[in-house]
This record gives sequence, C-alpha cells and structure tokens, in this order.
Amino acid sequence: MINVLVVDDSPVLRRLLWRILESDPELHVAGSVDSGEAALEFLAGREVDVVTMDIHMTGMDGFETTRTIMESDRPLPVVMVSSCWDPVEVEKTFEAMGAGAVAILGKPPGTVAGSDDYSRELLRVVKEAAASRVNRLRRRGGNATRSGERADYVNPAGGRTPPAADGGRISIVAVGASTGGPQALAEFLAPLPEHFPRPILVVQHIAKGFTPGLVDWLGRAARLRVVMAREGERPEGGLVYVAPEGLHMGLGTGGLLTLSDDPPEHLVRPSASWLFRSVAAVHGGRAAAILFSGMGSDGAVELGQLRALGAVTFAQDRESSVVWGMPGEAVRLGAAAHVGDPSRIASILLDAVMPSGRSERHD
Repeated sequence: MINVLVVDDSPVLRRLLWRILESDPELHVAGSVDSGEAALEFLAGREVDVVTMDIHMTGMDGFETTRTIMESDRPLPVVMVSSCWDPVEVEKTFEAMGAGAVAILGKPPGTVAGSDDYSRELLRVVKEAAASRVNRLRRRGGNATRSGERADYVNPAGGRTPPAADGGRISIVAVGASTGGPQALAEFLAPLPEHFPRPILVVQHIAKGFTPGLVDWLGRAARLRVVMAREGERPEGGLVYVAPEGLHMGLGTGGLLTLSDDPPEHLVRPSASWLFRSVAAVHGGRAAAILFSGMGSDGAVELGQLRALGAVTFAQDRESSVVWGMPGEAVRLGAAAHVGDPSRIASILLDAVMPSGRSERHD
C-alpha cells in the first residue's frame, strides 16, 4: 500500500485528488492539508510514501515546502500538481523540480470530476514516484565536477576507461530522459560552455503543457541556448533542441530536424528510441548518445545499436538517478560505454569533443 499526502489549498481539488487516488487499491490517501506548514506538521508524525504538492498556497508555497521536505532527514518523493497555463506557477514548479521534486502533473481539467485520461496519468505518476530514489546526495545539486577537474571514466563492465580516443569525430549529441530527467538535464548542461561546438537534441517525457516551461527553465540553467525544435531546421553547435509536446523528434533528409506524429513508442511520444534510430541513420558512429533517469526502457536498445556503430554512449548511474529504469536497462544490455552522474557525463563529453577547450571554460 502506497500512502499519499495531498497538499492543496483548494478543498474542491483536494476532494477530487483524494477520490481519484482512493480509486486504486494500491493507493491510500493518508491525509489532505491546505498549506505547506500543515504538510510539514503532518509529515512529522506519520508514515507517507508520496506527496502531491500544489504551488500557490497561503504562507509557505509549494516550492518552499518541497525544499524543506528534501532538506529534512527523511526526504520523500514529491509530485508537483501545477497549472501549466500560469507562467509564474510554471516557473515555481520547475524551481521545485530543481529542489528535488520528482515529477510534474497538470491540474485536473475539471473541478468536479477528472477525466479518465487524467485519472490514469495521476495514478501512474504517483506509483512511479513511489518507486523513485530520493536521497541527500542528488538533492543538493552540488556534485558537479569542478572546472578543470577530470572525471573518472566508469565502464559498466568494470574498471576505468578513457573517453573516446577520436572525440573530434562526434558531430551530434542525442539525449533521452523521463522521470527525474529535468534535474539531470540541468546538471548535465550547466558545465557545458557556450561555445560547445555540437548540437544537442533532447527528448524529455513530461506532462502535457509543461514543455515550454522546461525549455525556459533549462535555458536559465545552461550557458547554451535552449530552444524548441522546429521542422526543417539544421541543428547548430551551441544549441540545445527540445522535442515539442506530442511529437517524435529526429533527423531526416540532409540531417535536418524532423518532427512526426508516428504512433507512440514505449507508450510515449516523443520517444528516445525514435530519436536514437534517426541519429544512427544519419550520423552512425559519429554521434554521442545519453540516457538519463526515467521509468521503463525507452531508448535502451537503440543506445546499444549506436554503440555497435561506434558512437560514444552514456547512461546515468543508479546513485544519481531518480528512477534507474531507462539507464539501468541500457547498462544491463551493455549499451552504455560510460556510466556516471550527469556532471561526470558532461565532463567526459567535454574531454571527448573539445579536449583542448576545457581550459577556456569560465564558471
């Protein structure tokens, strides 16, 4: 049984979320409260597995409450339930993600009865959050490799391995991520210099309506420019291209970006598998590919196919992942040549792509 605390200042929404959660026999609503202060008091004396968290509340808001939970001796998975149409709320929601919240979900489409699709998504996200890894190591965002410090190169088969000898051949970087991915992406992008010479293509599974907010938030975390991908663009170095909501992203004729409404893969669209296959077709072994935190196996097989072609492949390690599903499956398949936390992966990639340019980095 998964015990859930519902935190929202709207009594109508508290009742609706309670009803949806209690409809699943694996979930139990341990309580519902209307403020951050009440949430912290509730958590001090009861066993809770997952918290659903509103952002705008009187007194302590959802961001401050989440940060306090994650800084406590007993951090818990927090799912942000936020209005994707309110720019201020979206910004605070991503700040909460940076503080350690594991997932985002939009507010229910109605105040009386949530849709079947929304109910299924809420139940899925809460169960996924319950299986996530939340610990003091990954909360603080302070394990980034220092400027000039060389990372360890960890081979999943054991031992230490150097980065790809001919890193100059890397012409593009492809990334897949899901639950826990926004935090991982922010930690990965932060050390990369603005003159990083290769384009980075990102598929991030995220709740409907939040992709523009993700682009803005990552743009503030990175020195690179972060944009939403558009059909027919030629990927340029120094830019990060994020797949739009509801569309696969990849490379098509002439290496131009292409967007597709092909059927979902691994129940998701955009899909890392779709991206990696297209990158393999255009760039083959001249690519680098990364799988960050996420539930399931999206992209794992295709990461192995890229490695077989000679591409440089990475997977996030178990210790820093919120959910070690996608990267864990890649490691199990032997698809990842390098395994580490996001900042370590960034360091390896920098050594491979621009080994003489590390000294030019400015923090």
